[in-house]
Amino acid sequence: MKAVAREEGISPEWLKEKIASGRIVIPANRNHRGVKPLGIGEGLRIKVNTNLGTSSDHVDLEEELEKLEVSIEAGTDAVMDLSTGGDIDAIRKQIICHSTVPVGTVPIYEAAIGAAKKRKALAKMRVEDLFEVIERQAEEGVDFITVHCGVTRNAVERLKKARRLLGVVSRGGSFLIEWMLYNGKENPLYEHYDRLLEIAKRHDVTLSLGDGLRPGCLADATDRPQVEETIALGELTERAWEEGVQVMIEGPGHVPLDQIEANVLLEKRLCKGAPFYVLGPLVTDVSPGYDHITCAIGGAIAGKAGADFLCYVTPSEHLKLPTVEDVREGVIATRMQVMLLTLHGEIRRPSRGIWRWQRREWLLTGRNKLNFPLTR
Repeated sequence: MKAVAREEGISPEWLKEKIASGRIVIPANRNHRGVKPLGIGEGLRIKVNTNLGTSSDHVDLEEELEKLEVSIEAGTDAVMDLSTGGDIDAIRKQIICHSTVPVGTVPIYEAAIGAAKKRKALAKMRVEDLFEVIERQAEEGVDFITVHCGVTRNAVERLKKARRLLGVVSRGGSFLIEWMLYNGKENPLYEHYDRLLEIAKRHDVTLSLGDGLRPGCLADATDRPQVEETIALGELTERAWEEGVQVMIEGPGHVPLDQIEANVLLEKRLCKGAPFYVLGPLVTDVSPGYDHITCAIGGAIAGKAGADFLCYVTPSEHLKLPTVEDVREGVIATRMQVMLLTLHGEIRRPSRGIWRWQRREWLLTGRNKLNFPLTR
């Protein structure tokens, strides 16, 4: 806590009060050695996350470690390992071992893929399979986990009536919905939420309550299934706080310009000011290859409205796994959003670190010398 207060230029007492109120989280698993403490939430510098990970079509651990190194060099504040191919467990362990920034995961990926291999169908995943993965990842040092606890049977019923153009685009959300429909049961992450809280509390893992029903196109934004899920996440947030577990909320992906501020305010209201973690948001559906640009537009508006944590988007979004250079571009594009908001006074309390960065002679005079180190 003292390290975060020092970095942000705030008093430890003020920070302690905000953490106690749930408006700031510090994702730092006690088992992740060497991780740099990071504060996310109200009154702090907006933070940037980088997504890494393999797929069933492309597995290269050395490349993922290079992406991790490049993202940290470019200034990311956290990373998420979203691996779905190869030895997922071994890949995650190596990323945690090499990462000096907080590491997040989506446990349902490993649990569902493991069930598909072992039982020939992800819908045959057992509840114990899922919680065994969560427990193991927490023991290994994962700092925050995305858990789609708000994808309830009620929300799925609303989804059936919503007539969405793109249905469910969240991988984790779709895995859980398939499991729920096949088994005729409630989402295990919702039904057994107390067990999830016990694991998170024991290992000091921050819960990132996922947006399994997020809109995948502008036409589906801010509809009833999305709002139904957000209401559930607000209730689950308060239950986590009662047990002393840190929580942040994940937000929508594709949102029209005129709905971004409303989405941020809705989350802040329904979830009692819990930190808001957004992917983008993307402000158009028709920019493949350039989604890092549309993300920069949406992220700037979201940050101005009060979003606390921005997940980067690369030129490869919707197309393929990002290259090392894509990762660098994505981090820089997202950091520039934060820089611009800070320079124009839109962030509540700019940190000492970012102002030191702004004052450096190489940045202030580089343009005059035709030297642009930020983009290297």
